[in-house]
Amino acid sequence: EILLVIFFSSFYRFSSFPRPCATSEGMRTKECCPLWDGDGSACGALSGRGFCTDVVISDEPHGPQYPHSGIDDRERWPLAFFNRTCRCAGNYGGFNCGECRFGYWGSNCAEYRESVRRNILTMSTAEQQKFISYLNLGKNTINRDYVIATGTRAQMGENGENPMFSDINTYDLFVWMHYYVSRDALLGGPGNVWQDIDFAHESAAFLPWHRVFLLHWENEIRKLTGDFNFTIPYWDWRNSQTCDVCTDALMGGRNSLNPNLISPASVFSSWKVICTQSEEYNSREALCNATGEGPLLRNPGNHDTNRVQRLPNSDDVEFAVGLPEYETGPMDRFANMSFRNVLEGFASPQTGMAVSGQSTLHNALHMFMNGSMSSVQGSANDPIFLLHHAFIDSIYERWLRNHQPPRNSYPRTNAPIGHNDGYYMVPFLPLYRNGDYFLSNKALGYEYAYLLDPGQRFVQEFLNPYLQEAQQIWQWLVGAGILGALIAAIITVIIVFARRKWKRNQRKKRASSYGERQPLLHSSSEEGSSSYQTTL
Repeated sequence: EILLVIFFSSFYRFSSFPRPCATSEGMRTKECCPLWDGDGSACGALSGRGFCTDVVISDEPHGPQYPHSGIDDRERWPLAFFNRTCRCAGNYGGFNCGECRFGYWGSNCAEYRESVRRNILTMSTAEQQKFISYLNLGKNTINRDYVIATGTRAQMGENGENPMFSDINTYDLFVWMHYYVSRDALLGGPGNVWQDIDFAHESAAFLPWHRVFLLHWENEIRKLTGDFNFTIPYWDWRNSQTCDVCTDALMGGRNSLNPNLISPASVFSSWKVICTQSEEYNSREALCNATGEGPLLRNPGNHDTNRVQRLPNSDDVEFAVGLPEYETGPMDRFANMSFRNVLEGFASPQTGMAVSGQSTLHNALHMFMNGSMSSVQGSANDPIFLLHHAFIDSIYERWLRNHQPPRNSYPRTNAPIGHNDGYYMVPFLPLYRNGDYFLSNKALGYEYAYLLDPGQRFVQEFLNPYLQEAQQIWQWLVGAGILGALIAAIITVIIVFARRKWKRNQRKKRASSYGERQPLLHSSSEEGSSSYQTTL
């Protein structure tokens, strides 16, 4: 029980709006410094875990892609909602400094621990089924730490007298976050929006933002399930000709009656999507409120082949990893010879030049799925999103290890809004700067199985699945062994008794034939024979 408490306290909680701060008082004071239960003080200050302080944002100019100012709540994040938050000391983390930084565990956050993300196709059947059950549990469990905003800050009233927040399940929390970070800016009036804005795509923060997103996902699932060893698996789609994970045993096969739906044999066929109707929200000047909007859609392979001619292959990935520059030129979807832009899928993985009307690498997978995953704002509805982005993150990791770029390789200024080094990631609380995640995952406590050395990789991808399968059935093997031993013992006893009976019958026959002529031989030689047989 003590160990459980220590592990549980080490989860790193963040994202969206912490429940203790989503109140009229929180909106009025613009302070989000919740109490830590460990000592009852704000940010765990009495225990030296952190303190409540003013938010200091970067004023470096952003690029010309977004010409407005003071209109969108995500500008200068998180000042529209909070100007004071917890700042955690050392390895402590979380919105109240009650947890640990990525990769650190224990009551004092002093234990570094590295987890391994594995290829879903090489995991044991039991591990695959466990992953799917965790996804479904997250889809059906209200998150206890976070809520979502269902209105803009202005709609909540000047002093927060009308707080507009709502409960949400753990899986959809992440769907909403992905919607919120990429949604259109509301300029005022029905349908009056600015679409060329995205705080997590089409520029430098694409890879760091999704890295933090996945880390948070892992920790929420660990917290929900109590499985401290859980990691998000990845799908290595290099050289695939079709959707290898689109089976009923994994992420759901195709519905035979409607190819746009998931097979009824898969649990995902019952899932409802959220945040997919951006035009409706824009016309109402509203935000997605996480209401179910219909079934999960997917029709892999029946996409626009003019836009995606084929799935990415190994050569595409190697070309991208070989590019030396992280960002170039305008640092958006028109950047040439930019590793980020090629990997994101706005530039050719053969030439490095930006291409219009086509989707490559990361974008190609989204379009290939031809359904809920193919629209940016609602793409996280499809759980394949997690597998896909875990593999994209591994390619990012390869590039970081190969080139070991200095921090100043990440743009400090003039990137599109939300993407400069010093900009805090939307909508995470506590706060994380983009540039802080322009570093190897070794510093964040995780690794990818296929990036391990050959010996470690053999253990992770081949030996561990075998041992997992054995662990699942060892009780049955022991039971079968015991049952087999009992049956063998019973058969042995039957044979022994049958043998004895046969011997006794034989002795009786011999006794009747010798009894009159040699009466003394029966008592000596036959007793000795009987004793020997019994011993044998």
